[in-house]
Amino acid sequence: MRVEVRGLTKSFGAVRAVSDLGFTVEPGQVTGFLGPNGAGKTTTLRMVLGLIRPDTGTATFDGVPYADLPDPTRTVGAVLETAFHPARSGRNHLRVYCRAAGLPLRRADEVLHQVGLSDAGGRRAGSYSLGMRQRLALAAALLGDPGVLVLDEPANGLDPEGIQWLRGFLRHLAHDQGRTVLVSSHLLTEVEQTVDRVVIVGAGRLVREASMD
Repeated sequence: MRVEVRGLTKSFGAVRAVSDLGFTVEPGQVTGFLGPNGAGKTTTLRMVLGLIRPDTGTATFDGVPYADLPDPTRTVGAVLETAFHPARSGRNHLRVYCRAAGLPLRRADEVLHQVGLSDAGGRRAGSYSLGMRQRLALAAALLGDPGVLVLDEPANGLDPEGIQWLRGFLRHLAHDQGRTVLVSSHLLTEVEQTVDRVVIVGAGRLVREASMD
């Protein structure tokens, strides 16, 4: 599934956060969405996911805006922040999402296994390390087995082993399973070893869109 961003613009008062931004994210690849803090990455991702209304422009999934997708949970999985009830186990946290989305409860254990948290599924999420919380958020994004993943700084809080795992996992999802993966980051060294294409933004504008080659 192709993600297309065309002419996205968003201002907050006198501040222009994103200005006439356009790019394409293709299936079967990991695309890095790069730029310094304050470049407009998170605002763009929120517009792509229908959480913020753009002043102008569109973001679509195979031509369909997120708000009009017939089954968004099974189409797009997203991680923009790690929110959970600290007293709820990781497994029960995911089961709440399963019930809300009409998914079978077994998906909670399946995605815990995918992200390497099977042994921690029964523990309170409030006891998780930051890296484990990132994995739990990724597990939630995978519940609907979506064709598109949109991840905002997913390597934050991961130790070197976790970062290496994430690198291989994202490339497996894209290269072996044909999914569309868009990952924002400001960690250029790590991105260089992970992504196939880059979309670089600065001050809310497109700087460069190209393959790593």
